[in-house]
Amino acid sequence: MDRDEFESLVARAVEGLPEEFRSRLENVAILVEDWPSQHQLTKTGLGQGRTLLGLYEGVPLTKRGMHYGMVPPDKITIFQKPIEAKHRSGDLIVREIQRVVRHEIAHHFGIGEARLRQIEAGTTNGMQRPGDKKRDSEV
Repeated sequence: MDRDEFESLVARAVEGLPEEFRSRLENVAILVEDWPSQHQLTKTGLGQGRTLLGLYEGVPLTKRGMHYGMVPPDKITIFQKPIEAKHRSGDLIVREIQRVVRHEIAHHFGIGEARLRQIEAGTTNGMQRPGDKKRDSEV
């Protein structure tokens, strides 16, 4: 898939979010890169052989105090090549982009990785709900 098409899918994933979330994405840059940098991989502490599909870099809304201001935008990066390597089908790529965009935006709203993994796996307080399948949470 070419970069323009991939960026368009990312933009549509953001536009598809409910207005109450989109309206609070002020001072957030959403970018597409081919691969995560070595610095990004090291910073996240991922183990050998793992990669990132997306990354939020910034100060979550829940951590901003009254003196927060005059700072560069938070940055959400969606990594095209790892998503394409994970999914070959166009429909699966679209769904993965939507999932990764939601995942990274959730970090902007202060939801931590452990809680996101529970949500994505369909669990509550570590318990899987009946009938729910575990999902790959590789982000």
